[in-house]
Amino acid sequence: MAAAYDSYDYSAYWEGRDYEHNSEVVALKKILEKIPKIGTIIDIGAGFGRLTPVYAFRGKKVIIAEPSAKLLSLARKNLTNYQNLEFVQASVEILSEKVPRGRADLVLMVRVAHHLQNLESAFRAVNSLLKPGGFFVLEFANKLHFKAIFKELLRGNINYSSELSPKDVRSPKSIRNHTISFLNHHPKNVDLILEKTGFKVLDKLSVSNFRNRILKKYLPMELLTSLESAFQKPLSYINFGPSIFVLAQKKS
Repeated sequence: MAAAYDSYDYSAYWEGRDYEHNSEVVALKKILEKIPKIGTIIDIGAGFGRLTPVYAFRGKKVIIAEPSAKLLSLARKNLTNYQNLEFVQASVEILSEKVPRGRADLVLMVRVAHHLQNLESAFRAVNSLLKPGGFFVLEFANKLHFKAIFKELLRGNINYSSELSPKDVRSPKSIRNHTISFLNHHPKNVDLILEKTGFKVLDKLSVSNFRNRILKKYLPMELLTSLESAFQKPLSYINFGPSIFVLAQKKS
């Protein structure tokens, strides 16, 4: 079955987005430092393997799961230097039918949640893949990031921050044409669903905090990355950035 990203040049999307990529690498490295021992890793929605080099060395076995045949093929070509990888074409909803349940020490799901209408179903699927005490690294597009709240206040929507439902940021035309969903999720709602599906949140980071066209044009990348690293944790307390990384653990 064809996947949405089969007809989209996702690798080209990342051209010129070095800051966003570096921000996610910094966040992922920080989170991985908090996980003492990893045997099996599953990366759900791994795309073309953009982040695989950040974590692949930590696992004895790494399962690259991706619903797009096109992106999975690119991942195979990009990751030939790694001998511990297994490639599986599957979405989060059906992955447990293709890999053993309850075996993973770590599941990652980065830049996937914004396409999911039903987070609860997805998180339950992740839970089924993990060992008791296993770790879940989740990234989601943040409904409460600073720019979004500012725009809504200008529109007079004073209740925006308390509305737990996700915000569909597609254009009206895209919604009419039934393009793939792009949802910004409320951090509190994500926490509630994680708790409901058997997870305990251990840590959070606010990511891509300085994603601004002018800053990216005039500030050196090294400086931007240093600022990003310094502020990811402090800004997580106010859900500042457009992206939130969560480290959660499956309850025993």
